[in-house]
Amino acid sequence: MFSACAEVAGDHARVTVTGEVDMATADTMIQTALREPARQLTLDLRAVTFFDSAAIHAVVQLAQRFPPGALTVLPSRQVRRVLEISGLGEQGWLDPA
Repeated sequence: MFSACAEVAGDHARVTVTGEVDMATADTMIQTALREPARQLTLDLRAVTFFDSAAIHAVVQLAQRFPPGALTVLPSRQVRRVLEISGLGEQGWLDPA
């Protein structure tokens, strides 16, 4: 089951996503992330169990909308693996932990 919810504190938004992010849900993740005006975004994907090419594209779109250093992606093990395989494992927005 997919869910995406946003919490905003000042100019920082935190979007927590759970479940599968794919062609059917990636746009909802983007819309949730951009719903509230924020200068910084933390995209918490630690509870994501499936992440496909549509999800990769969604994260890249978010990275393009925020200036360097304003986006942080907290990946699950599965998300990190997909991003590494796709060549995005060294992006500055990907949390190294």
